[in-house]
Amino acid sequence: MTAHEIDYQIYGEEMQYVEIELDPQEAVIAEAGSFMMMDEGIKMETIFGDGSQKDSGFLGKILGAGKRILTGESLFMTAFYNEIIGKRKVSFASPYPGKIIPIDLTLFGGKFVCQKDAFLCAAKGVSVGIEFSKKLGRGLFGGEGFIMQKLEGDGMAFVHAGGTMAKKELLAGETLKVDTGCIVGFDQTVDYDIEFVGGIKNTIFGGEGLFFATLKGPGTVYVQSLPFSRLAGRVLASAPRSGGKDKGEGSILGGLGDLLDGDNRF
Repeated sequence: MTAHEIDYQIYGEEMQYVEIELDPQEAVIAEAGSFMMMDEGIKMETIFGDGSQKDSGFLGKILGAGKRILTGESLFMTAFYNEIIGKRKVSFASPYPGKIIPIDLTLFGGKFVCQKDAFLCAAKGVSVGIEFSKKLGRGLFGGEGFIMQKLEGDGMAFVHAGGTMAKKELLAGETLKVDTGCIVGFDQTVDYDIEFVGGIKNTIFGGEGLFFATLKGPGTVYVQSLPFSRLAGRVLASAPRSGGKDKGEGSILGGLGDLLDGDNRF
């Protein structure tokens, strides 16, 4: 086994965190900003790339780290090492309400494809790379662009899904249609493409976008009910406009409605 064999426990319901137990000399890698807490005896080190064997050598490290720029991530990741005798624990938190999904890469044939901001942490030795789309339609209209993340290796990885997570097991030839932003990740055996919604009324007045993703089995698909882009869009839509006035959401009376329903901001 090339990746470190880690133990873990996930806590919480809506705002989860994962606690990883490290034996001596074991390590875990994580995205910047996901760290929550750790026991004494664990060393934190910023590394170039993901620290996997695929990044061996100077040129490999440069290429491995450079690929992360294409997914909008930092050149660097953080590694947490247990340097003392005895087990030590380190915890990582989800960035917004949702579920943390443990991915045992050995059960996915050594590869799992996920959206570029879903990855949370993984055992050291897991390669965090990029997955290019081979289909023009998916790249131009998929919402995720030409590039998604791929997790490769034989260790444990953890990804985050917003809201409630749905796990779908697709049979050979079975197709699932999903909003492009709601995809968390899928098996490497799943065929992913983009389909036009169709219909003039759907296109102009539907409010759901022009395209949705079609995922064709066999394989496993993880879907999230609350993509961060959707959450951020609702927050921005409800933010006060210029002059300090908000949209009066929930009442046709606007500001007067706020006074009547107990919101007494002036």
